[in-house]
Amino acid sequence: MSHPRHALDEIIHAPVRLSIMAMLAEAETVEFGFLRDTIEVSDSLLSKHITTLEKAGYVRATKGFVGKRPRTWLALTDEGRDAFRDYTSILRQITGGAHGA
Repeated sequence: MSHPRHALDEIIHAPVRLSIMAMLAEAETVEFGFLRDTIEVSDSLLSKHITTLEKAGYVRATKGFVGKRPRTWLALTDEGRDAFRDYTSILRQITGGAHGA
């Protein structure tokens, strides 16, 4: 039997991406600045990780304006929600000792 850690999604596993996914899993959409401030990263670092998650098909970014100010809203795709649910299920297996017991 293979240890459950081998099934962890490496795209989600990075701490910043895990933080992004966890935050987006709790809401329909989250504004970029709110996400940045909540998970305490720079604009450039958040952008880099969002790009990785978008390329994987896990996150969708929507651009628009509030007044004259540009804004970006982020949301998990259905694939992203499924991937995050699977990831957290595997973490529970690892932390709960349910890897074949």
